[in-house]
Amino acid sequence: MAPPRPRSRPTTRAMRARAAASSDRIPPDVLFDVLLRLPARDLCRLRAVSRSWRALASDPLFVAAHAARHGGPLFLAKFRDDKTSVYAVDLSGDVVKRVAAGAGGGPYHRLLCTRLDLGCLATDWNRCSVLDPATGAVHVLPERPAEEHANCVNLSNPYTFFALGRVAATGEHKVLRMFNRLGFHNGGQQIFEVFTINGGTDHARWRGRQGPGLFIDECSGVVVDGVVYFLTSRVYEGAHCGIRPDYIVSFDLGREEWMRDLRGPISSNAGYAKVSLYTRRQLALAELKGSLVLADHYHQPFTMDLWFLSDFRSGLWVKQYHIRIESLNLRSADEYHEYHLKPLLVLDDGRLVLYLAPTGRLFICDPGTSIFIQLDMRRLDSVGVYTGNLLNSEEGERV
Repeated sequence: MAPPRPRSRPTTRAMRARAAASSDRIPPDVLFDVLLRLPARDLCRLRAVSRSWRALASDPLFVAAHAARHGGPLFLAKFRDDKTSVYAVDLSGDVVKRVAAGAGGGPYHRLLCTRLDLGCLATDWNRCSVLDPATGAVHVLPERPAEEHANCVNLSNPYTFFALGRVAATGEHKVLRMFNRLGFHNGGQQIFEVFTINGGTDHARWRGRQGPGLFIDECSGVVVDGVVYFLTSRVYEGAHCGIRPDYIVSFDLGREEWMRDLRGPISSNAGYAKVSLYTRRQLALAELKGSLVLADHYHQPFTMDLWFLSDFRSGLWVKQYHIRIESLNLRSADEYHEYHLKPLLVLDDGRLVLYLAPTGRLFICDPGTSIFIQLDMRRLDSVGVYTGNLLNSEEGERV
């Protein structure tokens, strides 16, 4: 008599089927409580166990309860060792979810530094995609310019800037695109257009808009509450131009028009002699706690002041942070300016998350002690803050 044949190891499908059968015997309230304790990373995988688990983990009540219980910040990141994916990572550097970037993936696509429930990947030569990390949907924006700009833009060699923001009044996400014509300070021009994500047939194209009347520094753009803010261009460097280095222009994505110009805190709080010594090189814009922030980088000594815009109409700014940078061991003023720290987030305990782009590293800084702690994370290519919920994948493709 032949010996009994050894039982084969259960396949993945068999294991899922057995887990699904046992899951149906778990009372719903018990299953709710158990799944509620798991991080989003595990829930995204466990949704494949059974339809009942997927339905529960996608229920709006469960999603809201899970978000309240697991309230830590998440970041969207592209890593230098993976050019085709976008990752949702937590403050510990752990990967919560990996999303294929599709047409938006590539060595030259970078994540815009947004603070939204969507991500935006773009290049300098007119490639832009909007990504929903919850559903994995990717919306590739058209490259063709607005009809009114068809004869103005040379698409064979474009230099573009993109900004993605959300209009609170309508919930729409809009993208601002700027074609930065080479040699614009010698008679060239900066051309602006707007695109609405999922705005319907009437909005499925770029719409041309007027410029602000001043040349802007496209690399300084930051979005706060549906408004895109820019510092003016470095072509105005020097007091003889009459344009202060902290002069700010802004574009309202909701109304799709430029707002009145804004004086920065340096011009508002310092005399002319001191302002004339400033350069745009030491200034940068950011968004923190829902406010526009001007970061002022000094090099004697190495420090960074963060000014928060308290009231747009009155132009009132308040300095909330003064941080010493000595512990980063930057060797010179030139290196300091090259290694600008980008403020990303204020944590609940008041500490700051900052990005040092040339090194691809994130740091947490205690502003009271100016002590920096480097996060244990793979080298970053680009990064933004994610405000959505990765479990909201049953709402359909929003992009």
